[in-house]
Amino acid sequence: MAEQATLVIIKPDAIKRGMMGEVLSRLEPLHLEIIGAKAVRVSQALAEAHYQDLRQKPFFRELIDYLQGKLHGTSFVLALVFWGPDAIERVRQVAGATHPEQADPVSIRGALGRMTSAGVMENVLHASADPQEALREIALWFTPQELLRPVPTSRSGSIRIRSKAR
Repeated sequence: MAEQATLVIIKPDAIKRGMMGEVLSRLEPLHLEIIGAKAVRVSQALAEAHYQDLRQKPFFRELIDYLQGKLHGTSFVLALVFWGPDAIERVRQVAGATHPEQADPVSIRGALGRMTSAGVMENVLHASADPQEALREIALWFTPQELLRPVPTSRSGSIRIRSKAR
């Protein structure tokens, strides 16, 4: 089991609906170490950098507004970095499939996520999909000084520079 870091973002829909504690309580049994946590007002630049791989999708603008809290009247998200054995896969398993209607009903997204009557997918949280994505995302959202331990990069070093995306 590889020691890994993974980014989790508790999204505006979960914050608006008062689910931060519920999301964290479902992650706690994984016994992963939280090595970074902060409330973040998400700028447009940060949201676009985070979702850069989805830039060509027709829902990209709505996704950016969603992460910024514009669709829910929420001014922040809660960003966390979890560390431990196989953290990425374990967090994703508890999080469930991205689409709440396709997620296992006992997963976070299956139990707490929803499709609104306006057709907005509220999937409660973001969880890094793979080690490369996790490293890229952690570097976007956190400086090395904000983390309680160095996060190894794929080049056997540590993340040293923070993106200027904010």
